[in-house]
Amino acid sequence: MIWWQSLSVLGSLAVTGPIGIAIAVWLLAGKSWRLTLSWCLLFGAGMALVVLTKVAFIGWGVGVPAVEFAGFSGHAMRAAAVFPVAFYLAFRRWDGPHRQLALTLGILVAVLIAVARVYVMAHSVSEAVTGCLLGLVVAAAFIWHASTENHLALSRVLMALCIPVLLVAPRVEPMPTEQWMTQLALFLSGHDRPYTRSLWHRPGPRSVLR
Repeated sequence: MIWWQSLSVLGSLAVTGPIGIAIAVWLLAGKSWRLTLSWCLLFGAGMALVVLTKVAFIGWGVGVPAVEFAGFSGHAMRAAAVFPVAFYLAFRRWDGPHRQLALTLGILVAVLIAVARVYVMAHSVSEAVTGCLLGLVVAAAFIWHASTENHLALSRVLMALCIPVLLVAPRVEPMPTEQWMTQLALFLSGHDRPYTRSLWHRPGPRSVLR
């Protein structure tokens, strides 16, 4: 269980956030303006979809009870978006088979983090799987764009300087993102209490949360 918990932490915003920012900084430092914009838009869109589905559930109970889906897993989405892209960019100058191996390793890390979210009982299977798939779509779209870009220069020195930051990130106090989304959902919906999974299993019509 400890191993799964450690993997789960790798998908936290304290880890994936700095990696996502580092990717943008690497691209900016290499003057890859279009790729920087592409990454920010794609990653931002993935994050927005996660927030949208979670706020919809917390505020209005929008979900799929049959498969226990109450919103995309943010950990799984972020991990699947940043790790494949980070590995791709770090090893893009290697020959074909080795570059593919590095990319596959990034995807494997992301999938294991999604599995860990289920093992630590933070998400249902449907939430972890859909979150992971969403992140992989973000990563695939960016990598495809990067593969068609003629100018893609990265500062290896800058990449090396980011490593200490990423090593420290897992030890940083986690940000209360769930609390923020709950406050936003309650503000938008006008309800006094958040919608929870337990209401799915109550007999009769949905409870009114006002």
